Amino acid sequence: MRREWVAAAWTVLTLAMASGVAQAGTTFDAVKARGFVQCGTNVGLAGFSSPDSNGRWTGLDVDICRAVATALFGDAEKVKFIPLSTQQRFTALQSGEVDLLSRNTTWTLTRDTENGLHFAPATFYDGQGFMVAKKAGIKSALELDGASICVQTGTTTELNLSDYFRSHKMTFQSVVIEALSEVNHAFFSGRCDVLTSDTSQLASIRAADAPNPDDYVILPELISKEPLAPAVRHGDDQWFDLVRWVVFATLEAEERGITSKTVDAALTSPDPTVQRLLGVQPGVGHSLGIDDKWVYNVIKQVGNYGEIFQRNVGKESPLKLDRGVNALWTQGGLMYSPPFR
Repeated sequence: MRREWVAAAWTVLTLAMASGVAQAGTTFDAVKARGFVQCGTNVGLAGFSSPDSNGRWTGLDVDICRAVATALFGDAEKVKFIPLSTQQRFTALQSGEVDLLSRNTTWTLTRDTENGLHFAPATFYDGQGFMVAKKAGIKSALELDGASICVQTGTTTELNLSDYFRSHKMTFQSVVIEALSEVNHAFFSGRCDVLTSDTSQLASIRAADAPNPDDYVILPELISKEPLAPAVRHGDDQWFDLVRWVVFATLEAEERGITSKTVDAALTSPDPTVQRLLGVQPGVGHSLGIDDKWVYNVIKQVGNYGEIFQRNVGKESPLKLDRGVNALWTQGGLMYSPPFR
C-alpha cells in the first residue's frame, strides 16, 4: 500500500510539474519583456496584409496582430510585422523568429499536429476557387477540362486541385510556381488559362494586380474548406489563450453592438455581460495575466470583427467581399464566441 501511495504521489507531482511547464508562459513572458509582438504576415496580399504607400501595414490579418498587441500592452502600435513567404512561414514560427503567425493560413490537421502549431479561432472562412478571363466565356469550374492552371507550390491548393479534377473525371495541366507574384504574372500574361487559390486571395489579386479587374471573373464553385486562422507554437498555453480570446473578444463586441465609436458609452451599460467584457466588473483579464480593460482597449483602438472585416475586405474595401459565412452566428454565419465569464 505504501509503494502504491508513493507511486500515486509521484504521478500527481509529475503531472503538476508538467502542467506548470505548460502554463509557464515562455512566449508570453518573452513578448512582454521585449515590449512588442513579432507578427508574421504575408509579403503582400491586399485586404489581409500589405504595406500602404507610407509603409504602414494594413489588412485583416494585420489588425488581428494589432489587437493582440493592444490586449497585452494597451497599444496597437506595439507590434513588428515580419513578411514571410509561403515556404518561410512555419519555420519562422517554429524557430521563434515570430511569436504569432497571422498570414492567411489554412488550419489543417497535419499543421495542427505534425507542425507543432496551435490555431486560434478562424478569422476568415474561405474556400478554394478559380479565376478566369471574362472573355473566355467560362461560367463554371466544370467547364475547365483540359485547362492550364497556375498554382502556387507549398500550399493546400495543389492537392485540392488534383482531388477536384480527379473526382470530376477531368484533366488539367498544372503550372506550378513558387512565388505568388510570379504566379499572378504568369496568369495575367496568358501563360495559363486559370488561376486557382482561396477566393479571398483571388479577389485580392484581381483588385490589386489585374491590368483591368473587370476583365476577370471568379467562378462560383468552392472546391475546399479553408478556415484561415492565426497560429502560435505548441508549448505556451498562456500565449495561446491570449491570442484565442482576443479573436473571441472582437466577435463578442460585434454581437453586443459595441464598436470603436460606441465603446466609451458602453462602459455605462447596465448589461452585466458588457460590464464584464469591458472590465467595468473586474476579472476578465486576471486569468489571462493582463489588464481588465484589455477588451475595451482592443475595441477602442482596433475595432470589433465587423469593423475589421468591412474596412479591409468588405464593402468598404476594394475587395468588396460579402460577409457570407463570416457573418455572426446570429446572422446565419459561423462566427461565434464562447461566453466571457
